[in-house]
Amino acid sequence: MQIQSSAFDHHGMIPAQYTCDGKDISPPLMWRDVPPAAKSLALIVDDPDAPDPAAPRMTWVHWVLYDIPPTVTGLAEGAADHLPTGIRQADNDFRRTRYGGPCPPVGKHRYFFKLYALDIKLGNLPRATKADLEKAMQGHILMKAELVGLYQKGR
Repeated sequence: MQIQSSAFDHHGMIPAQYTCDGKDISPPLMWRDVPPAAKSLALIVDDPDAPDPAAPRMTWVHWVLYDIPPTVTGLAEGAADHLPTGIRQADNDFRRTRYGGPCPPVGKHRYFFKLYALDIKLGNLPRATKADLEKAMQGHILMKAELVGLYQKGR
């Protein structure tokens, strides 16, 4: 399984329009080779370099999606505002259930777009967080794909 974006390459710079320096909209994402046994997909976007890549203290969660139908092959630019039917969002560290783009206070950060193929559909996880999703996914991950983008504020 693979995940990619037409907006940036793996380990490439994320354009400012997908960050707090720009429109803060979700970037276009595409994936392929989802296992036939997948019942749903989940996407977690996070930054393990917070607050400072020289001395990271936490992983900042930017976006959490789950129950993505396995027939969906990607998300268009700005899709966070009009997701396909059935996709659920969980809370991020901005305390909202939608995309929050890169906005690092200092240094160049890495942003991980992690796509999981699951052997179940998770259903409603009330006021879910990344931790809740990861717990619900335990034992159900068929495959994982990862895309990493970089961003440094004000560049």
